[in-house]
Amino acid sequence: MDQKITLVECPRDAMQGWKHFIPTDRKINYLNSLLRVGFDVLDFGSFVSPKAIPQMADTKEVLKGLKLQNSDTKLLAIIANTRGAEEAASFEQISYLGFPFSISETFQLRNTNKTIAESLTQVEEIQNLCLRSSKELVVYISMGFGNPYGDEYTAEVAVSWVDRLAGLGIRTIAMSDTVGVATPKTISYIYRELVPRFPELSIGAHFHSNPMTWEEKVQTAWDSGCTRFDSAMKGIGGCPMAEDELVGNIATENLLAWCDVRRIPLGLDREAFADSLRIASSVFI
Repeated sequence: MDQKITLVECPRDAMQGWKHFIPTDRKINYLNSLLRVGFDVLDFGSFVSPKAIPQMADTKEVLKGLKLQNSDTKLLAIIANTRGAEEAASFEQISYLGFPFSISETFQLRNTNKTIAESLTQVEEIQNLCLRSSKELVVYISMGFGNPYGDEYTAEVAVSWVDRLAGLGIRTIAMSDTVGVATPKTISYIYRELVPRFPELSIGAHFHSNPMTWEEKVQTAWDSGCTRFDSAMKGIGGCPMAEDELVGNIATENLLAWCDVRRIPLGLDREAFADSLRIASSVFI
């Protein structure tokens, strides 16, 4: 196959909920190892309240230690409001700002203390900031495949939100399976609707999954036209709201093996990847 896949490595998602604080120098060493692998995008940190996410309180210090000179990997930072976006946008090294936009009212209030309507206003403000700062806004549609709260959800509603965000000039959107509830049927419907309708957009997948269902999710999304996937080494991370310790990120090593079987070209440094996997075992202990 000659179709390219875009790989987004997400150490930030893996680290942010870790049970004890990971020292700054250990984070820097790990992230620099990932930069040597050659991923397209590295979700490296976040500019959010240190009270909310203590693990990410040192993001600015971590950024200073990253060796970007010989890497083509683009940095992505998560932000939760305009203030965080302004801070992130002040760093030349950062290419993408990622904003979690939930289509579950309950989760949006829990996650950012704002309603969906208020968050949409934030998206507009942050998009304008990104345009002024030569950054690109990546919107993660949280609870994009369902939610555990009983909030109204249909796949059609999820698709309609992409339409609305595209109207604001957003060009990269990641449908997020926040609590690991996506089914092949829903995944297929969403991407088969979105990919041909919005050929100018990059519509990715940020799946959370248990070890038994990750492959069917990735395969269904790929077969339905999705070519951008988020993952994290060793499958660490995921949403605490899932209330299932088996539900985490797609493991990067599994995703790479899946690509190799299908002869999907990656262009990664496999020795550097093996080194990163080894370092991950010493970071997440």
